[in-house]
Amino acid sequence: MATPDSVIVWFRRDLRLHDNPALLHAVKLQRPITPLFIWDEAGTTDGPTGAASRWWLHHSLHALDQALQVRGSRLVIQQGPPAQTLIQAADRFNAQTVLCNRVGEPDWDRLDRTVEAALGPIGVSLVRLDMDGILDLDTVRNQSGKPYQIFTPFWKNFQTLASPSPPLPAPQALPSTDFIPAEASAAIEELSLLPRPRWDAGLAANWTPGEASARKQLEHFLADALDEYHQTRDTPAQPGTSRLSPHLHFGEISPREVWVRVQNAPPSQGMRSFARQLGWREFSRSILRQHPESPLRPLRPEFEGFPWRTAPEALAAWQQGQTGYPIVDAGMRELWQTGWMHNRVRMIVGSLLVKHMLISWAEGAAWFWDTLVDADLANNTMGWQWVGGCGADAAPYFRIFNPVTQSRKFDPQGHYIRRWIPEIGELPNALIHSPWDAPSDVLAQHQVTLGRDYPNPIVDLGTGRRRALFAFASLKKDRFQGFE
Repeated sequence: MATPDSVIVWFRRDLRLHDNPALLHAVKLQRPITPLFIWDEAGTTDGPTGAASRWWLHHSLHALDQALQVRGSRLVIQQGPPAQTLIQAADRFNAQTVLCNRVGEPDWDRLDRTVEAALGPIGVSLVRLDMDGILDLDTVRNQSGKPYQIFTPFWKNFQTLASPSPPLPAPQALPSTDFIPAEASAAIEELSLLPRPRWDAGLAANWTPGEASARKQLEHFLADALDEYHQTRDTPAQPGTSRLSPHLHFGEISPREVWVRVQNAPPSQGMRSFARQLGWREFSRSILRQHPESPLRPLRPEFEGFPWRTAPEALAAWQQGQTGYPIVDAGMRELWQTGWMHNRVRMIVGSLLVKHMLISWAEGAAWFWDTLVDADLANNTMGWQWVGGCGADAAPYFRIFNPVTQSRKFDPQGHYIRRWIPEIGELPNALIHSPWDAPSDVLAQHQVTLGRDYPNPIVDLGTGRRRALFAFASLKKDRFQGFE
C-alpha cells in the first residue's frame, strides 16, 4: 500500500537534479516522492517528437534514472495522456500534490490548465514552479507594458533585469521509492524511442545525453572556447560553439545556471557574444508565447499568400545533401549523421531552400524538427521565419545568402566540406566551393564527374535570386510592413 500523502514530481523538460525547483520543493515537504515521467506518444504539447529527439530522450531518461538511484530514488515511467495518467498515478501513489516546473510554451500551458482542471475534483493540487528560463519573461516589457517584438530593445532591457538568484543545488539524498511497486513503472525501452532499424550510430558517436554530460560540456566551453567564441562561432570546421543546445532543450542543465556561469566568467568579447545568444533564445521563447500559431503560420500576415513552390524532388535533394552546393550539402549531411548542424550553416542551407529554391520555410522547419537533437520549438520556428523573411526580426527579403560566397568566407580551406563530402575532397581550395567552375582536366585528375560523383547545382544562383526577388516584390507593398 502506498504511503499516505505522498508527492509526485512530474519531470518534463527538466531532466536534471541541479537547479530543479520542483524537486527541491518536494524535498522540503518531507513526504515520500514519486519522480514521474509521462510519455505521450500522441504529442499533446508541441506535436510528435522528432526521431533524433526521441533518441536523445531515451538516453536522457536513463541518465536521469541513474542519477536518482544514486540518491536512493528512481524514475517512474508511465504512458498515456498526461491528465488521465496523473489521475491514475495520484490514486495509485496516494498523492495529494503534483509538482512540476513550467515549460513556458503555449501548448504546455494549455496542457497544464487541463491537468489542473482534471486533478482539482479529486482533491489533488498541481503546483507549477515558474522556472523555465533565465528569468520571468512577463517582467521583460516595453514602456507601454507590452512584450517586445524586436530583439534589440528586448535585449537591452533583458540585460538590466537578468540577474537571477544563484542556481539551486541538487539534493544529496531523496526519499526511497520502496513504496512504489515495480509494476507501476514501464521500462524506458517500452517507450520505443530508439529508431528501427537502427541508424543512430552517428548520434551515439557525437553525443552523450544526460545531466552529467551537460555540466561537463559547460565546463569545457567556459574553459576552452568562451573567450574566442565571437571569432570561432561562425567557422563550422572549428569546435567554437557551446554545443549546449540539446542539453538546454531537454532541461539537462538550466538556462539560468548557464547564464550565471557565463556572467561570472572574466569579461571578454566572446562572453558578451555568447550571452547575446542566450538572450536570443529567451526572445524566441517570448515570441512563441505571444504568437502560439507561429510554428505553422508566418508572423507577417502578408506571407500567408506567398507563392512558394511545391517541388518534392528538389526538397528531397536538399534533405539528402544533394543540391550541388558543397557548403549546403555538407551541412545537410552533418545534420543527418549527427543530429546537429553548425548555426552559420543552418542559415546558409535555409537561405538556399527558401530564397533560391523558393520552397516554404515550413518545409525546412519540419525537416529540422525531425532530424535535430536540439529541435526546440521556439528556436526552430524563430530561425526559419527569420530566414524566410516572415518573422520577428526577420532577415530582409532582399538578403539572400550566396552559398559560394559564404563558403569561401567561413570555410576558406574547405575543411568542413572535405569532412562531409569526401567525393570532392581532393579538389583544390579555390574550386572546392564551386566544383562546376573546375576545368574538365582538373575534375578528371581528381576523379570527379559532375552529375555522377557529385550533383550539378540544383538551381542557378542568379536565376534563383531573381525569382525570389520577383516573388517577394509580388507582395502588396502597402501590406509589407515591419513586424511591430
